[in-house]
Amino acid sequence: MNLNQRIDSFAQLGQFFKQFTTSKIEKKEDSEINTLFFDAFKMQIERAQESNGWFTKDNVLFAIESLAKSLTKENLEKWTSNYSFLESNPKNIAIIMAGNIPLVGFHDLLSVLISGNNAVVKLSSNDQFFLPLIVKYLEYNNLYFKGKITFTKGKLENFDAVIATGSNNTARYFEHYFGKYPNIIRNNRNSVAILTGNETKEELELLGEDIFKYFGLGCRSVSKLFVPKDYNFDLLFNALYKYKDIINYKKYENNYDYNKAVYIMSLFNVLENGFVMLKEDANFASPIATLFFEYYPNNKALFEKLKLNDENIQCIVSNLGTKDFIKFGESQNPNLWDYADGVDTLAFLLTDIHN
Repeated sequence: MNLNQRIDSFAQLGQFFKQFTTSKIEKKEDSEINTLFFDAFKMQIERAQESNGWFTKDNVLFAIESLAKSLTKENLEKWTSNYSFLESNPKNIAIIMAGNIPLVGFHDLLSVLISGNNAVVKLSSNDQFFLPLIVKYLEYNNLYFKGKITFTKGKLENFDAVIATGSNNTARYFEHYFGKYPNIIRNNRNSVAILTGNETKEELELLGEDIFKYFGLGCRSVSKLFVPKDYNFDLLFNALYKYKDIINYKKYENNYDYNKAVYIMSLFNVLENGFVMLKEDANFASPIATLFFEYYPNNKALFEKLKLNDENIQCIVSNLGTKDFIKFGESQNPNLWDYADGVDTLAFLLTDIHN
């Protein structure tokens, strides 16, 4: 099976995903394969929260909808056009997946398969059901994928390279056990936003998507703000008010109440509006329902600080128009070529593991 045929298969998967959106779930085709997998996906979406309380129906649908937008033939061709593909000598790539947000490991699986390699997948216990369903769809739709993907719950064996995603602690474990193999090992990263005080209300409302989507659990979720001295936080709180209903979700509310109690007992000075707290803090990773913030004196000093902390930052949200910055509201909609931790997964799979 050549690259163009693999692209077609994933574009067909993208078309299948288009039936599941945050606005509605609607069956658009009566073919045998669509009927079989549409019902299976719909049932799993409805039941996702039973196995992971953070996987609300809305968040799962948002993740699937985002994949549908990415998996077009045009996007897949644009993504792969910058690489040279080998159509022989496939390698076995072990993928150890995270489970912090729905389908967070899909891009690694896509990269392995689109490159013509084989995947040996160890799923996160927090996201066990969607990827096997997707693999069954791919196998049913195209026999080429039969035997290309193996799921394992035990010890990883018979692999040539590793892609592993986890916390800072598990990353050290991964380095110890997989350091002798070609590898990509990812650890904790967080995203930040730069505010100037000149943002419109609409821009700040869009920032709310970057903050609250997936309850702030994603590495692309904004967990820290950089603000100028004397910043008027009322502007931000007023714009974020449209997301107030997030506090009605019990798991989020419990985290809000717990962290608020900790801050009060510790005599920390915290700004809060009933559903999110703002705390001045130099760290990048903030607890659920909390945003850290830090004042910056000028853009030059801020950019130097961000460069020094590059290994802690997944993406930067701002309206400053700098090339590598992301517009407000866009952090949770990465393109296929927006690689986690800035490491080119496809180049690794096509070049590095063969050297």
